[in-house]
Amino acid sequence: MFKPGSRNLITDVDGLLVGNAEDDRLRSGVTVVLCDPSAVASVDVRGGGPGTRETDLLDPSCLVDRIDALCLSGGSAFGLSACDGVMRWLRERGRGMAIADTVVPIVPGAILFDLLNGGDKGWDWPPYRDLAYAATGKAGHDFALGNAGAGMGAKAGNLKGGLGSASAVDPRTGLQVGALVAVNARGYTTMGGLPQFWAWALEQQGEFGGLPPPPHTLELAVSHRREDVVPDSAAAARHDPRGNTTIAVVATNARLDKGAAHRIAMMAQDGLARSIRPVHTPHDGDTVFAIATGRHDIGVDPLMLGEVGTLAADCLARAVARGVYHAASLGAVRSWKDVFAGRI
Repeated sequence: MFKPGSRNLITDVDGLLVGNAEDDRLRSGVTVVLCDPSAVASVDVRGGGPGTRETDLLDPSCLVDRIDALCLSGGSAFGLSACDGVMRWLRERGRGMAIADTVVPIVPGAILFDLLNGGDKGWDWPPYRDLAYAATGKAGHDFALGNAGAGMGAKAGNLKGGLGSASAVDPRTGLQVGALVAVNARGYTTMGGLPQFWAWALEQQGEFGGLPPPPHTLELAVSHRREDVVPDSAAAARHDPRGNTTIAVVATNARLDKGAAHRIAMMAQDGLARSIRPVHTPHDGDTVFAIATGRHDIGVDPLMLGEVGTLAADCLARAVARGVYHAASLGAVRSWKDVFAGRI
């Protein structure tokens, strides 16, 4: 029977470490998933405005089948340089794909847009390489959620977004699944004006508030106004719909090839659909990576692969809610806890 791992983080999957680095002045940051050792990976991109690096390499038809790390960054396209900092850290330690007498670290990445959150973005050179280098050096089993790493400057609808993570493990079989996400969505993670998250039905052990069921039937349409949670209507009117994107990683210790990892990434996108409305819009760059560390043999059973994909989607939905639940208010953008403090 599956239950959250001891940390309820993606690092409950053996072979993964996570590091965060953020700058309060910049209101931005970087999160690095370090594979130790390298692992099979693939990716699925559903948003209409993605910002990614090395994702073509993760297509099952392409040559390289293992990665050394993944990098999630703020900074929009400027943040794509964060992967350079991870590569530098890995190369200094001789880690990467061996080619003749050199090594090339394989580090795909994705970015979210946080350039309009009031932070100091007047840099000469983007700071993301240095932030990523620092984040990689901090990689460990435990890491912060909310206003941490790539979630530092994120928004979720009109609430403060953030970094979230969750896991599901089966102590009997040894199968492990986890998710990590930086929630910076155009859509909303809560049910209308209610404090309940869209992922409410999947909550484990009160991990995002333990609220009772929503008290009434919800409308099918999702309002784009949400005056009930907007602290400043003028600020809401200035919100540019292009400033979005939810970027995520799901992982398992199952032994998979790139084709199977690609299927897991595709299935895991359902976790975003279960926790964010609307999602995969023309203005979002929603991207989900999948990592398989290969320490648990599930054979070639397609039913088991389907179970891993379903668990990955559930973990991702829970991680989205946890990222918003743990976030703190930043500037004019209020957190879930501050908005709903008097209503729960």
